[in-house]
Formats: sequence, structure tokens, C-alpha cells
Amino acid sequence: MPVDIPAGATLKLQHDAGDTGWNVDYIILAQGDQLFRAEEDFVKPIGRTAFLDDTLWLAQSGSGAEFEFRGKKAEITLKGDHIALGETNHARIGIYVNGERVIDDVLNEPLKTYTVFESDSDEDVVIQIIKLSEAAMSTAGIHEIRVNAVDGIQPTQGSVRKIEFIGDSITAGYGVDDEEHFSTATEDVTKTYAYKTAAALQADYSIVAYSGYGIVAENESSMLPKYYDIIAKSFGRIDGNLDVNNSPWDFNKFVPDLIVINLGTNDYSYTGDDPEKQAEYRDAYVEFLKQVRSHNADAHLMLTLGIMGDNLFPMVEEAAAAYSNETGDTNISVMKFDVQSVEDGLGAHWHPSETTHSKAADKLIDKIKEVMNW
Repeated sequence: MPVDIPAGATLKLQHDAGDTGWNVDYIILAQGDQLFRAEEDFVKPIGRTAFLDDTLWLAQSGSGAEFEFRGKKAEITLKGDHIALGETNHARIGIYVNGERVIDDVLNEPLKTYTVFESDSDEDVVIQIIKLSEAAMSTAGIHEIRVNAVDGIQPTQGSVRKIEFIGDSITAGYGVDDEEHFSTATEDVTKTYAYKTAAALQADYSIVAYSGYGIVAENESSMLPKYYDIIAKSFGRIDGNLDVNNSPWDFNKFVPDLIVINLGTNDYSYTGDDPEKQAEYRDAYVEFLKQVRSHNADAHLMLTLGIMGDNLFPMVEEAAAAYSNETGDTNISVMKFDVQSVEDGLGAHWHPSETTHSKAADKLIDKIKEVMNW
């Protein structure tokens, strides 16, 4: 894909056999640096992402990219959406070098460049860029990757295990870094049960999570099934050209072996103990399972609930049974999380602490190993 050519740069040209001309693959700068875009030839996308105008855009919690190289230096330029020009809800980004977080920042400017690695000698380096905050508030883009490398950059190898997590504020890591207040700066998906589970099982992951959302609600706009088929629901607008709210997700880009659904906490604020509304939740859950299955033919569906309350768990069990009875699909299971304990600390607005998330991950990992034989 063509890119802006800095003064003094030379070009490495790659012929596209399906085209009639030559296209710029990447730029070799005069001082020996190389400039790349975050395209799939060079990086492994993480979660739901969208490439537009030379930038890989991230919306969902935990979305990002990973690559490796051998060299002396790496700089990452990130791009903010229009939310970056405002005062709140900036996208929080973590950048990791060989597993260590070296950048933890919010995108409050249109462009930010970070030097994430420097060395006097060539070293083997793996860099991971992760959106720590959730989709609804804002988006972020990986605009440029500049390295001094022996042989450019390459995508890291994908895992044979793949998990999708569908959830609410718990899965997004809402307020996990601050007991008193919530902001995107205190939201960190890497401290959640979902991220910890994927890491422990060495699985690639994709996360779809929205604070305050559920399967049923007073307001239809807070029903997650409405947004499952798109890249993300977000207030962030990208370059004035891409609205992720109206962009269908290509389910062929990430084919999970396992889908963990953790929805029901917000639903209980709607259903309470009303039997009719609880039945509405159960029946809507069955329909959502059909929707999920329509895009994921072979994935095991694991229904969970309980971290912030298990009142609707009986309805989760009923939904799983009703779905199987109606469809004949038995590739499904249920698991109840332990309800959080105040002694383990709290995040903002009574949300789980990292300690609670770790305990939840341990329980989920055991269940996954049992069900998936991993």
C-alpha cells in the first residue's frame, strides 16, 4: 500500500503479480531505519481490527497487533480518533516489549510517537500493542512502525487455540485500577479474567465487551446482541471515513475454538426477581446463542455468570438446556463463577479487583481444560 515518502528515503519495491505495476512494500530510510504499516504481512492482528488509510484501527478491549524483529530500535506512532481532541474518554494503550509493559498512556493527541526499544546491538524483540480501554468510549490506530532491524518485521506466530470472550464491564476491566472513580485511564483489560485465561492457556483471543450492556434491557441500545455482528459500537469516529458501528465484522478473520459468554449482571437490573422478565432474559439468551452459532459453526459455547452476582444463573442453565433441546446442538456448557468478596478489594462502582479477576480466571481455566481437553 502506498505511504508518504520521507525526504532522503529509498524504497524497497515489490511487484504484485496480480497488478500491472510496482507497489511500495515498505520504506527504507536513509539512516538504516525501515518504516512499516501495521498490515497483516507484517503484524499479527489481535481481536477485531480494521485497516483504513494506512492505519490499523482498534476499538474492542484487548484489540491490537503483535510483531517480532531482530534489531536495535523500534518506534510506534499511534493515531487518535476525534475523541483524542476532547477532554475525557481517551483510548488507553499499553505497549509491551518482550512481555514487559513499557508504555501505558492515553491518546489525547491526534498523533503520538513512542520509542519503545533501543539497544546498541541487535536483539530479538517481540512487540505487542494492546488497547486497554473499551470500545464504546473511543478508538485508536496503529499508524506507523519504524524499526532499525536486520530483516524488517514479521507477524508473530498464531496459536492453535483461539477463544472469543463476550461480556460486559467485568470483561472490559471497568475501573479495575481505581476503587473510587471510573475513567478510561483506569480500565485495563489485561487485568481481567478473560485476558488472564487466554494468557495462561497460550490462546489467541478476541473480546467483545461493553459496560452496562446485556441480553435484555429497558433500552434496546444497551442490548449486546444488536452489536455482535459489527466490528464495534463506539462513539469514536475514525478519520471521518470509518464508522465501526456500521462496519460488519468478518467472522472468517478469527475462528474461535471456544466462546465464553459472561452476560447477565446488567440484565438483573432489568429483570430483578420478576419471573416474567427473567423468562424474557432466558428466551432472548436462546436467540443470542443461535446468532453466535450462525457465525461460529464449530466453537464450544461456554455460558458463565456470577462474579458480581449469580441471581440469573438458573436462567443461564435454562437457556443452555432450551437451546440444546430446540436446536439439537450439545456443544455447550455452563459454569458459575464465585461471587466476589469485599476482602479481595474492589474496583470502581463495586466492580471486581484484579485479585477477584485472577480467582475467576483460575476457575475458568480449570473448566476449559476439562471441557476442551487443553
